[in-house]
Amino acid sequence: MLQRKIVHIDMDAFYASVEQRDDSQLRGKPVVVAWRGNRSVVCAASYEARKFGVRSAMPAVRAERLCPNAVFLPPDFPRYRTVSRQVRDIFRRHTDLIEPLSLDEAYLDVTENKTGLPTATQVARTIRNQIRAELQLTASAGVAPNKFLAKIASDWKKPDGLFVIQPEEVESFLPPLPVGRLPGVGKVTEEKLKALDVHTIADLRRLELPALESRFGRYGVRLYELARGIDESLVVPDRPTQSISAEDTFERDVPLTETEPMIRRLAELTWAASRKESRIARTVVLKLKTAEFKILTRSHTPPCPPSSCEELTAIALSLRARVTLEPRQRFRLVGVGLSNFFEPQDLFAQPGLFE
Repeated sequence: MLQRKIVHIDMDAFYASVEQRDDSQLRGKPVVVAWRGNRSVVCAASYEARKFGVRSAMPAVRAERLCPNAVFLPPDFPRYRTVSRQVRDIFRRHTDLIEPLSLDEAYLDVTENKTGLPTATQVARTIRNQIRAELQLTASAGVAPNKFLAKIASDWKKPDGLFVIQPEEVESFLPPLPVGRLPGVGKVTEEKLKALDVHTIADLRRLELPALESRFGRYGVRLYELARGIDESLVVPDRPTQSISAEDTFERDVPLTETEPMIRRLAELTWAASRKESRIARTVVLKLKTAEFKILTRSHTPPCPPSSCEELTAIALSLRARVTLEPRQRFRLVGVGLSNFFEPQDLFAQPGLFE
């Protein structure tokens, strides 16, 4: 069987780097791409700002406290999309098997490449050189036998790095890593694994498949495979986004009346993430999980798609009013999402679909 060669390309501090490239006065300065305001979150931070602890998805007010001298800029998503298309054009010189994850990252299957380069490493190096020469931007790349490992590799030498995991190196590379490096292992899953005395991938490998399945359901199978470097998922070109969402679990169960601040923050995160998507979402979804682990969802499809974060937030809060459980009911999780995506031209060319 032919060994797959996967490259994961991740543009370095993409939005902030575009701003610094286009305005020479910003180069070398801490740049934070975010709307100003108490409820805004950081869309991107330059590496100069990251030295102060500023990170994407952080509340903008906290970023301002951490780095008072930062230059705050409102995001310019049309410009970022234009640059993203230029990056994508460079990818297409080498392969048609491109799976974009967002405006600033993508998987490429270069098992066979268009340019006849003998190794995936040379393909990745060439792509990075072309991005630098033609767009005056830097990208980090990871090369590996599958998507999961390639994504880990691209983060290994950021920024402006290239890291390769050869098939024969997987067995030595994976075991020492913390389990938090595995896709899908967030804070909640990581805490559950720590309760099982699992801190590293080597620890995870000691658990049998039935134990993982009983504890984590279908995701237990995925954990078992990832711990062994197994990921058969294909690079799927132009996979359409089904939904974009953000959710969080409360430290303590709370009544519905106390969920507004969290809904506002999650709406901001969801809106910022949706700006990376070229298509437009029609439907707003509110998700709640009760203290008894019952999941409730409420959704609304307005006549016109939400056009701002404020509008998305208002709809999400209105959906909360449609939850009719007893006032004593407590909730452990809330989420805000967008779904029902359409291409802009389809959305406005076919009004009959929504009349």
